[in-house]
Amino acid sequence: MNILFELQTDLTAFIISALVVSAYYYFLHIKTRDNPTYTIHGVNALARKLWVENIMRNTNKDVMAVQTLRNFVMGASLMASTAALLIVGTLTLSGQAENISHSWHALSIVGSHATELWILKVMLMLVDFIVAFFAFAMSVRLANHVVFMINVPEHNLNHNLSPKAVGRRMQRAGNMFAIGMRAFFFAIPLVFWLFGPYFLILSSVGLVVALYHLDRSEPEDIAEVAPLSSIPKTGAVINLQAKYAN
Repeated sequence: MNILFELQTDLTAFIISALVVSAYYYFLHIKTRDNPTYTIHGVNALARKLWVENIMRNTNKDVMAVQTLRNFVMGASLMASTAALLIVGTLTLSGQAENISHSWHALSIVGSHATELWILKVMLMLVDFIVAFFAFAMSVRLANHVVFMINVPEHNLNHNLSPKAVGRRMQRAGNMFAIGMRAFFFAIPLVFWLFGPYFLILSSVGLVVALYHLDRSEPEDIAEVAPLSSIPKTGAVINLQAKYAN
């Protein structure tokens, strides 16, 4: 009971932070249920789907497809390597609990300095970076599959090689990359938690505010095109060109 009372502040801060992040993702779920392109993730998913279908229906774009996928694989490989380095650094940090658990709480007037709590915090960071590494590695794996599938000319012979099926695999690769990036973002509050429970709450709120602005697709970039019946035939092309030029 004494241990639970000592850890009460940190556990409360962790629960509040988890609720803040969960409320934000529930808000995104409500928004994307009615409008899938409300977030930039929905826009990217639509772009990947259309890109795969366009590439597989135009055989003269195979070189561009390979170059684009190569860039994607290189980016995911770099992030996977970064996650591996962070895993090693976190393991090194876990062995220094006795030395720095008190000094890192110098700015915090509340919270426990117990070594057990420090190890728990470091373990959560370790799990977070392992999830990021696994997600980026899976993204590379799925993208490597798409490299071979996207240039198959006889895709109609097997439904697993159709543009729709290849597009789904590319979607999984993109989703895995997004999960890895989210794991990196979630590591920010965990790092601040090492300095005290109040820093965990403040960093979680700051992360949600930042993600709210980063996740939303830009509504001002969506052109409001009038119905075709309402567009005058005379000078219609010139008017549309002038509108997008501005």
